[in-house]
Amino acid sequence: MNYFLVKSEPFKYSWEQFNKDGQTFWDGVRNFQARNNLKAMKEGDLVLFYHSNEGKEVVGIAKVVKEFYQDPTTEDPRWVVVDLAPVETFKKTVTLEAIKADELLQDVALVKQGRLSVMPLKPEEFDRIVELGNS
Repeated sequence: MNYFLVKSEPFKYSWEQFNKDGQTFWDGVRNFQARNNLKAMKEGDLVLFYHSNEGKEVVGIAKVVKEFYQDPTTEDPRWVVVDLAPVETFKKTVTLEAIKADELLQDVALVKQGRLSVMPLKPEEFDRIVELGNS
């Protein structure tokens, strides 16, 4: 299993809306590194959902329910989407500040490459953030 983190600005697409929808395709990625991370996602992989700009916090866990395919919002064949479904809402959000302060999360891509919208996580980084969100 692989682990990832995706970012969404809450005013554009929030965790609450994602839960109401029950499933969505993850679109709007226009960065090659982020696109390559989408292509690396496999069905069943787990994904942390991060509210960017407002909140700056991990709010829950999603899973990949369909692997990458052509982004339906563009005809440009370079861009892809995956389908995600919500799995679990954290008991408490995990802020960017808390992640930066945690010794076990110093190398997480969220800290090292803050502008990247889709990023891989090491299993121990994923587990630590989940632990913080459910403590």
